[in-house]
Amino acid sequence: MLNKKIFIEIEKYIETHLQIVTLSAEYSLNRIENSILEDSCHEDLEEFIHKNRKPTLNRVLFGFIDKKGTSDAEIYKRAGIDRRHFSKIRSNPKYRPGKNTAIALALALELNKEDTDELLSAAGYSLSDSDTCDLVIQFCLEKKIYDMDLVNEALDHFSQKLL
Repeated sequence: MLNKKIFIEIEKYIETHLQIVTLSAEYSLNRIENSILEDSCHEDLEEFIHKNRKPTLNRVLFGFIDKKGTSDAEIYKRAGIDRRHFSKIRSNPKYRPGKNTAIALALALELNKEDTDELLSAAGYSLSDSDTCDLVIQFCLEKKIYDMDLVNEALDHFSQKLL
């Protein structure tokens, strides 16, 4: 269990970096109780979210499809995604597919690393420099290797899960 000193340090960190959350940590047996945000903090939080919210995966994905001038069918076929699954992505802006699906879509769209990062970020993911699978994907993006079979072959060579 964390001691009271750690909770005090967390409180200072949050006050310094967020300035909208007040965290008061109290240690009692196995429970930690946090203070409730005051009404003004709720307004600040809502304003923060409104100002900083990025587009959803749905908007980013279909923006890229429109920009590339390709059809939905062409993209989901290249990505190896079922039509119903793709329809779910299209019709539900809150839907978040798995990371491999988002990567497959980026490859199908032949996105560069920066655009792939944007697409993955919209889905709540990122490519890590600490993960072999992610490094293989990054390599393929940099070398413009977008063919799903070639990417899967590279992943298989390093004993990674295929897309």
